[in-house]
Amino acid sequence: MLPFFLKLFTNSKPPPDDRELLRLYRQTGELEHLGELFQRHSELVYLVCLKYLKDEEESKDATMQLFGHIADALLKHEVDNFKSWLHSTTRNFCLMQLRASKKNKSIALENSGTLFMENTPPMHLTEAEQVEETEQALQQALQELPPEQRQCIELFYLQQKSYREISALTGCDLNKVKSYIQNGKRNLKLYLEKNHVPR
Repeated sequence: MLPFFLKLFTNSKPPPDDRELLRLYRQTGELEHLGELFQRHSELVYLVCLKYLKDEEESKDATMQLFGHIADALLKHEVDNFKSWLHSTTRNFCLMQLRASKKNKSIALENSGTLFMENTPPMHLTEAEQVEETEQALQQALQELPPEQRQCIELFYLQQKSYREISALTGCDLNKVKSYIQNGKRNLKLYLEKNHVPR
């Protein structure tokens, strides 16, 4: 930590904010920028992992794995609010880990010859897990939308912006904004019906 504080005193230029580090990483692909950005939020990532995985060592491993995961994802997808995106990505990553673990345990039971009682109901995702799965599918569906529709949908539903605010932010005509949102909703529904079948 000491070199970092020394740098603060010897360099009058403030450290780059999250948005700038993200821009530098996307522009250059250099992990140094992503490393500094991830380090700022690593405690948040670990705590979210711990909340879901309930194990300190597994949470540490998941935190390290996530660094590699987001390194690829950030080069493919536009991200406006890194902290919010990282929190959502971490949560989804942990849920996938839990589902994989549950699936492996189920396979192990079957392979060992363990038979379930006839009246035992099949394993299903809990309601909370179904919500998370749907949210993950929705995030994927958003990436399939044309950029204008995706931007307007995210501003309207995720950031709670009004039509006029979106028009001012994007420079699009008010009617265009409404059209993008309407068409985006329709395309999201079609994508989810085609690709997302609830378990």
